[in-house]
Amino acid sequence: MKIDAHYYAVLGFCRACGFSREAARTVAYASQFVDDAKINHMVIKGSIPEGVHYDVIDGSPCFFNMATCHSYTRIKTFNYDAMTNNTSAFHFVPGCSGKTFVKKMRCKEAGPVIASVLQEVLEENDPIKLGIALHAYADSFSHQGFSGLLSKVNDINQLEIREKSAIWKDRLRKKLRGVREAFCKLCDWVIPAYGHGQALTFPDLPYMVWSYVYDYSDEFSDTLKSSGIIDNRERYKRAFKATAKYLILYLRKHPACQEGEADLDSLQPLFEALLTRKRDKARIRKWRNVLVSQGLLDKRDQEGLTYDRDRWLREAFSNFDQKLFKQRKVSAVVLRPDFSESNWYRYYLAVKWYKERIFHHCAQHGLTICR
Repeated sequence: MKIDAHYYAVLGFCRACGFSREAARTVAYASQFVDDAKINHMVIKGSIPEGVHYDVIDGSPCFFNMATCHSYTRIKTFNYDAMTNNTSAFHFVPGCSGKTFVKKMRCKEAGPVIASVLQEVLEENDPIKLGIALHAYADSFSHQGFSGLLSKVNDINQLEIREKSAIWKDRLRKKLRGVREAFCKLCDWVIPAYGHGQALTFPDLPYMVWSYVYDYSDEFSDTLKSSGIIDNRERYKRAFKATAKYLILYLRKHPACQEGEADLDSLQPLFEALLTRKRDKARIRKWRNVLVSQGLLDKRDQEGLTYDRDRWLREAFSNFDQKLFKQRKVSAVVLRPDFSESNWYRYYLAVKWYKERIFHHCAQHGLTICR
């Protein structure tokens, strides 16, 4: 899923389910930040506020192993640690089904591992943990069938748009069949079988209807099977109906995050916005209009209506610089005096907690991931 779902939809559903503005913004920001937190190593320069937890590497205090995503076009990220700690843990949570390790790593809709983590999150009074877990939960619907590893599991063929109103109508599809087959072969040569790379952005478009063919056998014997027609509209509706239930359960346990009663009648316009058939920027504009028109946010609430991926970093580090903080490793970060209260630090702690729980529950379901 993309920012329209991970941020704006989560924000809208939080408000409709009764979350306060501040709590809703925190949950939604944490949900989207999972796709933006690429820094994995920060070396700390200067004083460290009391009570701040940190690692020590080569004698230097630092924050380490807190990235929740990375650039999928960089060869350096094609390593086991990045695939398990980032891609699998946060975007393709293992479904733990199948006989082999690679099959167990395949993501499954609302699988047992992410479901177990969400049950634990409901007991935690931490909106940031909730946002992180909801990101992974939503992705389990859109990314199902694919794995966070570079794996034969992700090697697909005959990728095809199946909607009647799509560009490739029957007559044109026949004419372009040779082009399509050539394109699929090109994907095999150029796009690695990593995540849903060979399915392009199809899983992340809420209105897409599509299909593909894959090898479903445990031996990978080229025994091909069709995925059947995949209707993302149904997947996304299931994802956010389930998300709304978790949000209501969370508020029952943590009423301090609540502001008013749940307005379930306002969910229908949110589902319509979720499934809007427009380009990315247009879907975001649609969401902003719906959030205001439904009274979920005020037009003046720019902090809520506009997602700024650098906001939490600026609030936590006094020497924040956009160019410096774009690197995978930042060599010298200066903590603000109130760093321990910052959302970025709370996110850092939540990520550490989440990773430990994900790997724990994988092991509980017969999948041991070496770390």
